[in-house]
Amino acid sequence: MPHRINLPQDFRWGVATAAYQIEGAVAEGGRGPSIWDTFCDRPGAVRDGHSGARACDHYHRYPEDIELMRGLGLDAYRFSIAWPRIRPTGRGPVNATGLDFYERLVDGLLDAGITPFPTLFHWDLPQALEDAGGWLNRDTAHRFAEYAAAVADRLGDRVPAWITLNEPFVHMVYGYALGIHAPGHALLLDALPVAHHQLLGHALAAGVLAERGAQVLIANNCTPVRSATTSAEDEAAADAYDALHNRLFNDPLLLGRYPDLAAYGVGPDLGGAVRDGDLALIAAAPLDGLGINYYNPTRIAAPTEPGLPFAEAPIDGVPRTHFGWPVVPDGLRELLVGLRERYGSALPPITITENGCSTDDLLDDTARIDYLAGHLDALAAASAQGVDVRGYFTWSLLDNFEWAEGYHQRFGLVHVDFESQKRTPKSSYAWYRELIAAHRNQIPA
Repeated sequence: MPHRINLPQDFRWGVATAAYQIEGAVAEGGRGPSIWDTFCDRPGAVRDGHSGARACDHYHRYPEDIELMRGLGLDAYRFSIAWPRIRPTGRGPVNATGLDFYERLVDGLLDAGITPFPTLFHWDLPQALEDAGGWLNRDTAHRFAEYAAAVADRLGDRVPAWITLNEPFVHMVYGYALGIHAPGHALLLDALPVAHHQLLGHALAAGVLAERGAQVLIANNCTPVRSATTSAEDEAAADAYDALHNRLFNDPLLLGRYPDLAAYGVGPDLGGAVRDGDLALIAAAPLDGLGINYYNPTRIAAPTEPGLPFAEAPIDGVPRTHFGWPVVPDGLRELLVGLRERYGSALPPITITENGCSTDDLLDDTARIDYLAGHLDALAAASAQGVDVRGYFTWSLLDNFEWAEGYHQRFGLVHVDFESQKRTPKSSYAWYRELIAAHRNQIPA
């Protein structure tokens, strides 16, 4: 019997990918260099020297990938548009060849009965903008809005909704604070202005998208934060981490203010990045839905090293993915119910824009099926508790380039042989197809 879950009949089912992780063709069609091209060229930056230069060759093989999506019976496909394909230096003339590619992709999706659900920024900043300061530079927010307008002017008549940014927290921390991802800066708390400039870019882009009649979302990576013990020190550390990871990127959107980072010991502050009127602009920007990327909870203890007000503690006694991440499905319900309790009527409808796991390189990927089934049950439980959830995009359609891990982590419903580029659906692909069909055919309660 197919797995059955109790979610609204009009619930949206999809899969998600990102441009640099699947497209390849980094030097074709007038595309300019991105920070990830540069980062991958840095010795030791990416495991085994891998890069996304070829990835899944989706740039050339997208019709095959659309057929895989058609076979799943999807409602929607979340993909990202590569900023360097549209404006190779991040500013200036639009590269028509780049827009042509995404127009073919969008039209192919529509022909297959699949709604395109694009993300405008999934970490592949044009290198020329990084050379001018990247997201540490306020000007990047304005260049982002210009880019959003150029894409929407070409595709907006066929794209009903857009996601502005993907996981601004992760991009700030991994890219600018710790140097694990591109652009590879290790600024620690001096990276905080990146948070504000990304949110300002979101607000400016949301305005131009809404002017063109589109709905707007942002995809925030969120985690329920648990204190390692009931000690005052651990609980204070957990509060500090929650302020940095979750509230720093949700409070300005929904409440019009930042958490008091200095009070949590996270400060000093946002580096003077916030100007008069910025927070009002961010809070007033159209936000038709909140995208949530969820993978696992986070357990936090009092700091063990100077410089940070918290330390991550392991979550024991639970399964782990191939990536080593703890598998705690009920954390998704906990997170969503907590968001509703914190933000009340200010919380817009929620779409799960990413959820998935890396497993061993097996076509019979029962561990992934168990992971997805558990998280969808948790999503249904959140819905039953009154959370307005509209859709679910599993990560990912294809095995792909997994950032600093290169090709060592496989998240796909479809196996990719990166030498031959052969696609082979896994057991989870068939399971997801049957789940979607069963949900559509069930009689509403």
